Amino acid sequence: MKSARHIRASAALALLTAGGLMAGTASAQGVYRIVGPDGKVTFSDQPPPASQARPAAAAGTASSSGASSGGGASLPFELRRVASQFPVTLYTGKDCSPCNSGRNLLNSRGIPYVERTVTTPDDAAALTRLAGEPTVPVLTIGSQQIKGYSDVGWGQYLDAAGYPKQSQLPSNYRRPQPEPLVAAQSAAPTGAAQAAPPAQAQQPASRPAEISIQPPSGIRF
Repeated sequence: MKSARHIRASAALALLTAGGLMAGTASAQGVYRIVGPDGKVTFSDQPPPASQARPAAAAGTASSSGASSGGGASLPFELRRVASQFPVTLYTGKDCSPCNSGRNLLNSRGIPYVERTVTTPDDAAALTRLAGEPTVPVLTIGSQQIKGYSDVGWGQYLDAAGYPKQSQLPSNYRRPQPEPLVAAQSAAPTGAAQAAPPAQAQQPASRPAEISIQPPSGIRF
């Protein structure tokens, strides 16, 4: 005959086993991502009454939303991290050989970047406010601004930012189409987007001179 202590231990073990099975069943039901009216995101194993929840992405899997660029192609994690921390913008003009050389360098290294074209007096005035003169190309890496093209100089800045030396872009990556500089600045909610008087506008040079760049020993972004 079993003792009372043995019976109580067996009952406790049964309850623990049953509890574990119930917990496993609950976790198998999925976790729901719930967005409240105030935009606050919460997670629950119970669906919301309005059926507005979406199953949360499982741990260790990449979400299909966000973290994408170039027509929806998802970038590798490390490249995505660098591009978000030090975004690259290239300012170019027509019939500009140094601009083509800079573009080819960025493409060959697989650098995700946006291109802003300088073709009108308004574009030139905006570039003057940005870089101090309407000469292209101008490259920005994060807050760092580089005037003129130099394959060595640009490469050193890209290396310092953490960009890979060889392309890691996915095969389905599509670069954003170039857009006019004025249109891009007018969409930005900054005070620097105020239009300059027409008398101050300058025409960009048809073939800007190439500027030699010697990056400082301590590159800052």
